[in-house]
Amino acid sequence: MNYKSPKLTVDGIILKNRKILLIKRGNQPFKGKWALPGGFVEYEEKTEDAVKREVFEETGLKTKIKQLVGIYSDPKRDPRGHTITIVYNLEISGGKMESSGDACDINFFNVNKLPQLSFDHNSIIQDFIRRIS
Repeated sequence: MNYKSPKLTVDGIILKNRKILLIKRGNQPFKGKWALPGGFVEYEEKTEDAVKREVFEETGLKTKIKQLVGIYSDPKRDPRGHTITIVYNLEISGGKMESSGDACDINFFNVNKLPQLSFDHNSIIQDFIRRIS
Protein backbone atom coordinates (compact mmCIF):
# COMPACT_ATOMS: atom_id res chain seq x y z
CA MET A 1 0.00 0.00 0.00
CA ASN A 2 1.25 3.48 -0.84
CA TYR A 3 0.78 6.00 2.00
CA LYS A 4 0.77 9.75 1.57
CA SER A 5 2.85 11.50 4.21
CA PRO A 6 2.42 15.02 5.55
CA LYS A 7 5.38 17.42 5.37
CA LEU A 8 7.16 18.26 8.62
CA THR A 9 7.81 21.88 9.57
CA VAL A 10 9.09 23.79 12.60
CA ASP A 11 8.29 27.22 14.01
CA GLY A 12 10.04 29.27 16.67
CA ILE A 13 8.55 31.56 19.29
CA ILE A 14 10.92 34.23 20.58
CA LEU A 15 9.37 36.35 23.32
CA LYS A 16 11.17 39.42 24.67
CA ASN A 17 9.54 41.94 27.05
CA ARG A 18 6.01 40.72 26.18
CA LYS A 19 6.80 41.15 22.48
CA ILE A 20 6.98 38.32 19.99
CA LEU A 21 9.29 38.14 16.98
CA LEU A 22 7.53 37.80 13.62
CA ILE A 23 8.72 37.76 10.03
CA LYS A 24 6.90 39.17 7.02
CA ARG A 25 6.67 36.44 4.40
CA GLY A 26 8.41 37.18 1.12
CA ASN A 27 6.95 34.15 -0.68
CA GLN A 28 3.58 32.52 -1.24
CA PRO A 29 1.51 31.34 0.44
CA PHE A 30 0.59 34.41 2.47
CA LYS A 31 3.19 36.66 0.81
CA GLY A 32 3.30 39.98 2.66
CA LYS A 33 1.64 38.57 5.80
CA TRP A 34 3.34 38.10 9.16
CA ALA A 35 4.30 34.70 10.59
CA LEU A 36 6.45 32.97 13.16
CA PRO A 37 9.92 32.26 11.80
CA GLY A 38 10.26 28.66 10.66
CA GLY A 39 10.10 26.30 7.74
CA PHE A 40 10.52 22.77 6.46
CA VAL A 41 12.64 20.13 8.15
CA GLU A 42 15.27 18.74 5.81
CA TYR A 43 15.75 15.00 5.29
CA GLU A 44 17.90 13.47 8.09
CA GLU A 45 17.68 16.70 10.15
CA LYS A 46 16.48 16.77 13.75
CA THR A 47 13.61 19.17 14.38
CA GLU A 48 15.66 20.87 17.11
CA ASP A 49 18.37 21.65 14.56
CA ALA A 50 15.84 22.63 11.91
CA VAL A 51 14.15 25.30 14.05
CA LYS A 52 17.49 26.91 14.94
CA ARG A 53 18.58 26.81 11.28
CA GLU A 54 15.31 28.23 9.94
CA VAL A 55 15.18 31.01 12.53
CA PHE A 56 18.80 31.94 11.77
CA GLU A 57 18.19 31.91 8.00
CA GLU A 58 15.15 34.20 8.32
CA THR A 59 16.22 36.49 11.19
CA GLY A 60 20.02 36.37 11.52
CA LEU A 61 19.57 35.36 15.17
CA LYS A 62 21.22 32.40 16.84
CA THR A 63 18.93 30.71 19.34
CA LYS A 64 18.74 28.08 22.04
CA ILE A 65 15.66 25.95 22.70
CA LYS A 66 13.92 26.68 26.00
CA GLN A 67 11.01 24.26 25.63
CA LEU A 68 8.66 22.46 23.31
CA VAL A 69 5.48 24.51 22.85
CA GLY A 70 3.39 21.99 20.93
CA ILE A 71 2.60 20.08 17.78
CA TYR A 72 -0.01 21.39 15.34
CA SER A 73 -1.36 18.97 12.76
CA ASP A 74 -4.61 20.26 11.27
CA PRO A 75 -4.51 19.03 7.64
CA LYS A 76 -5.90 22.42 6.54
CA ARG A 77 -3.28 24.59 8.34
CA ASP A 78 -1.25 25.12 5.14
CA PRO A 79 -2.81 25.71 1.69
CA ARG A 80 0.13 23.87 0.04
CA GLY A 81 -0.99 20.60 1.61
CA HIS A 82 -0.93 18.69 4.88
CA THR A 83 1.90 19.87 7.13
CA ILE A 84 2.62 19.14 10.76
CA THR A 85 4.59 21.76 12.66
CA ILE A 86 6.56 21.34 15.85
CA VAL A 87 6.77 24.65 17.71
CA TYR A 88 9.60 25.56 20.07
CA ASN A 89 10.06 28.44 22.50
CA LEU A 90 13.50 29.90 21.81
CA GLU A 91 15.84 32.39 23.43
CA ILE A 92 18.31 34.55 21.53
CA SER A 93 21.93 33.53 22.07
CA GLY A 94 23.68 35.70 19.46
CA GLY A 95 23.65 37.01 15.92
CA LYS A 96 22.35 40.26 14.47
CA MET A 97 18.66 40.75 13.71
CA GLU A 98 18.12 41.19 9.98
CA SER A 99 15.57 39.70 7.63
CA SER A 100 16.77 37.33 4.94
CA GLY A 101 15.82 34.11 3.19
CA ASP A 102 12.04 33.85 2.93
CA ALA A 103 11.53 36.87 5.19
CA CYS A 104 11.25 40.37 3.70
CA ASP A 105 10.87 42.10 7.09
CA ILE A 106 11.23 41.26 10.76
CA ASN A 107 9.90 42.93 13.89
CA PHE A 108 8.83 42.43 17.50
CA PHE A 109 5.10 42.90 18.17
CA ASN A 110 3.26 43.35 21.44
CA VAL A 111 1.44 40.08 22.16
CA ASN A 112 -1.79 42.07 22.65
CA LYS A 113 -1.47 43.91 19.30
CA LEU A 114 -0.50 41.31 16.72
CA PRO A 115 -0.90 41.93 12.98
CA GLN A 116 -2.89 39.54 10.79
CA LEU A 117 -0.97 36.26 10.84
CA SER A 118 -0.38 33.47 8.33
CA PHE A 119 -1.31 29.82 8.67
CA ASP A 120 -2.57 28.96 12.18
CA HIS A 121 0.06 31.09 13.89
CA ASN A 122 -2.48 33.21 15.79
CA SER A 123 -3.81 30.05 17.49
CA ILE A 124 -0.27 28.85 18.23
CA ILE A 125 0.70 32.17 19.81
CA GLN A 126 -2.52 32.36 21.84
CA ASP A 127 -1.92 28.81 23.16
CA PHE A 128 1.61 29.82 24.15
CA ILE A 129 0.52 33.05 25.87
CA ARG A 130 -2.17 31.19 27.87
CA ARG A 131 0.46 28.72 29.11
CA ILE A 132 2.91 31.36 30.30
CA SER A 133 0.31 33.74 31.83
